Amino acid sequence: MFESGKFFVGCNYWASHAGIYMWRDWNPERVEKDLAELEKNGVQVIRMFLTWPDFQPLQQMYGGACSLQELRHGDKTLPDTEFGRAGIDPVMMDRFRFYADCAQKHHLKLIVGLITGWMSGRMLIPPAFEGRNLHTDPVVVRWQVRFVRCFVRHFKDHPAIAAWNLGNECNCMAEGTSNAAAWNWVNAIASAIRLEDPSRPVVSGMHGLQCQRDAGWTIADQAELTDILTTHPYPIFTPHSGVDRVNTFRNVFHAAAESRLYADGGDRPCFPEEAGNLGPMMSGPETAAAYLRNMLWNSYAHDCRGLLWWCAFDQDHLKFPPYDWVAMERELGLLDHDDQPKLTMKTLAAFRKITEEVGVLPHFRRDAVTILPNGGDIWGTAWASFLLAKQAGFDIRFCRAEQTVPDAKFYIIPGICDFSPFTAEKYQEILAKVEKGATLFVTLDGGVVQPFAQIFGVEADYREIAPGDVTIPFPDGTSVTWKPQYRSVFRNVSADVILSDTEGLPRMFRKDYGAGQVIFLAGAPEIAMADQVRAFNDGASPIWKLYAKAAEIAGVRRIVKTNDAQVTVTEHPVSDHEMLIILVNNRPEMCKTACTLADGWTGDIPSTINGNDGCIVRLTRNK
Repeated sequence: MFESGKFFVGCNYWASHAGIYMWRDWNPERVEKDLAELEKNGVQVIRMFLTWPDFQPLQQMYGGACSLQELRHGDKTLPDTEFGRAGIDPVMMDRFRFYADCAQKHHLKLIVGLITGWMSGRMLIPPAFEGRNLHTDPVVVRWQVRFVRCFVRHFKDHPAIAAWNLGNECNCMAEGTSNAAAWNWVNAIASAIRLEDPSRPVVSGMHGLQCQRDAGWTIADQAELTDILTTHPYPIFTPHSGVDRVNTFRNVFHAAAESRLYADGGDRPCFPEEAGNLGPMMSGPETAAAYLRNMLWNSYAHDCRGLLWWCAFDQDHLKFPPYDWVAMERELGLLDHDDQPKLTMKTLAAFRKITEEVGVLPHFRRDAVTILPNGGDIWGTAWASFLLAKQAGFDIRFCRAEQTVPDAKFYIIPGICDFSPFTAEKYQEILAKVEKGATLFVTLDGGVVQPFAQIFGVEADYREIAPGDVTIPFPDGTSVTWKPQYRSVFRNVSADVILSDTEGLPRMFRKDYGAGQVIFLAGAPEIAMADQVRAFNDGASPIWKLYAKAAEIAGVRRIVKTNDAQVTVTEHPVSDHEMLIILVNNRPEMCKTACTLADGWTGDIPSTINGNDGCIVRLTRNK
């Protein structure tokens, strides 16, 4: 299911009649009707959850002076059975069996969330574990492992189950978990799954991972311990994503950009496991559907494997936490609680048909490697760099500062703002690639790189806090403007000056280095753009032209070029003489497409693309 080039669509599921209480307020007829409705409306994959205190309802019994006695199910002792030794309620196992059988009957694949303690703003904990640390307490972890092993062993042969999920955002189950403790917890649960079922992938289920080594929950650790990484790209819960209108350039690439960061940074597949507009107060039905459609196109084009909406059904009729606590949790469904499909549901179903017609999509071409320096806001810089490359007409691969640098002809190090952006050894590794013929493009605002002058051919004169914007004019009469953190002045020693600002200060330099070349930009617009409102929309300063200039110097040549920074292209080579391209209009309004094809290539490119929509075009080249 997670094969490169394939793409599944689906949703997260709680029963329409009961939400998180579906297992205790069990209604098999309603559950089967739910799954039938989802199948009818085009859903392929469901991520579903085992409410932890329902499946493992352990209660601590106490004696005199509150001395610990034993764990029970209410007043009943735990029987000496497979389920009893794992603390599992056998009634819940029968209910899950019915659920999984219904999923199989309705041709739905399941990603099963095992340790579901955190859900939509509420913690769900077996009574015995209340007040304990759910990541580090050895008693808790022992019973979690027992539960996972027993459950997986019991259902490992069920054909509806596609993957095991650690749970739902399990990094939210305790405060301040250290990096070592996070590693230990994930290792315990993932190992328990694999011990019983080595055949299915283990899905992370986390969101909000960090690039930095030794942060609490990191991309590297999740990639080491699980098989599939996940993002939960909500517009207002991720830094820098709540800045613009939801269906404009920044946000329609959120899912794709973050998933590519995780996938590249962990060398693992990654997909948007939860996505949504967070209800009608955030965007109306037409806007929500347009946002979803655009997000689907971009996720598909960038090999994000699939996308699951949050969630299946509205829950506005439920009168218990989290639904009576959190207003935005009530109307998030693809279908309302009368089973009527919304525009988002129809959008999801329509997109499934497109991907099924294509079959396996060849992997998209990438022209540069973006090496992310340590320090500062790595996610904000990475996202801005991704978006600027897209607007400049090329695609990037991410590389964390700790990863081995892959071979490439073009490298970008964006937004250096720290005194320790990478080790001296890593710097030499990068320079060795350049010396053999690659191009390196560096943007810097307040950071330190050494050695510098002998590499880039310029030396620093002084720096100060920037008094205002910097503007760089281009020969075609356009210009770019942003607000840097520092006004850094560099003397030209032996480099070529490519661009200067309106004060006459050189800003972009180029210098040969061995068989390759280095390009330096005095300033890092990626940092400034991370939270700048509408920084990537129509009418904004075309900062992307700086990336386009660097790519031109680096010799990047694409088969397809557009004259519109809001229309993006991915190139998917089929053979030397055939290629699929995906054109996406990342604005709400319809636009004309004016594409230029490289010599010898032909294809039927449409003259217009609807707002927040895309198309697939087959190109051929004369032999």
